[in-house]
Amino acid sequence: MNSHMSIPAQAEATKTEEVVRLTDVHRRFGPVPALDGVSLTVHRGEILGIIGRSGAGKSTLIRCLNGLERPDTGDIIIEGRKINALPERELQPLRRKIGMIFQHFNLLSAKTVEANVALPLKIEGIGKAQRLARAREMLELVGLTDKAKSYPNQLSGGQKQRVGIARALAAKPALLLSDEATSALDPETTRSILSLLKDINRKLGLTIVLITHEMDVVRAIADRVAVIDAGKIVEEGNVWSVFSHPYAEITKSLLAGNRPQLPVHLGNALDEKNGNDILISIDLVGSYAQSRLFSDLAEAFSRGVRLLEGGIEHIQQQPVARFFLAVPRSDVGLLDEIKAKLASADARLEVLGYV
Repeated sequence: MNSHMSIPAQAEATKTEEVVRLTDVHRRFGPVPALDGVSLTVHRGEILGIIGRSGAGKSTLIRCLNGLERPDTGDIIIEGRKINALPERELQPLRRKIGMIFQHFNLLSAKTVEANVALPLKIEGIGKAQRLARAREMLELVGLTDKAKSYPNQLSGGQKQRVGIARALAAKPALLLSDEATSALDPETTRSILSLLKDINRKLGLTIVLITHEMDVVRAIADRVAVIDAGKIVEEGNVWSVFSHPYAEITKSLLAGNRPQLPVHLGNALDEKNGNDILISIDLVGSYAQSRLFSDLAEAFSRGVRLLEGGIEHIQQQPVARFFLAVPRSDVGLLDEIKAKLASADARLEVLGYV
């Protein structure tokens, strides 16, 4: 597992209290390791995105976090309690403090919206007046006050997910787990749900763990990201850092649609023996990418360096850039000069081949 640059000290200081800690968690189904030594920490008030392909272990991980699966070995500690060691009678009340939102909403069709939201409180034994008051409060939070007496079949997909979020928050959970909660929604509705979750995170200081296969979801609202592959956490760090400097091959693959990529025709034209140019990629984070990069490389461009592809985006308010350049092979020493110019900017330069 590769570590990435740490978040600024001020942000770090606000998120030091652990809500979740997993230590060397293993879970097998027959000969197949679903979780293979997972260690992970989630701090209070942060949003952690856990991303991976289908079959990577995401579903098993979330089921272990909410106590529906018990690990074969290793520890899962939530708010100081080792939940994998608890008997079922002690696990039940703790499980109620872990909110869940699902891809397919899981609402009861025969109950009204407010009854769906109040259901966890009814199970907990809270009186009717108190639980309905809490349900109305949560519906106001998610912008559905006027739908309290409606039934799920009268709602759009986005509205159903808002009801699911209100229900998950009804029992004032310490942790909210989101299991592919936006996968069944269209892009516009997805953006509105993610904005709502971020708003709830800010207003309530709620700790959220997002399980997803979509990098766009992670980029939109997560503070940190952990990449899971074949039951292992292969990479984790702050979102801007992982997006700018991915190390694991699976991370690079998952990010392929989110970062500038080498045009296919150039990749197909790589020819180490006959290529006239050295093809390089440059990955950068910070204001240098917006201000000094091209002025520092002005001489290199005057000597025949060409910009082939690239761009700058902002992730967590950080400028993140990736560029592909062609450096004349005949200009001996020019590549070393470019490397020297970029050394102070903590840029990552990679030689991709010759074209």
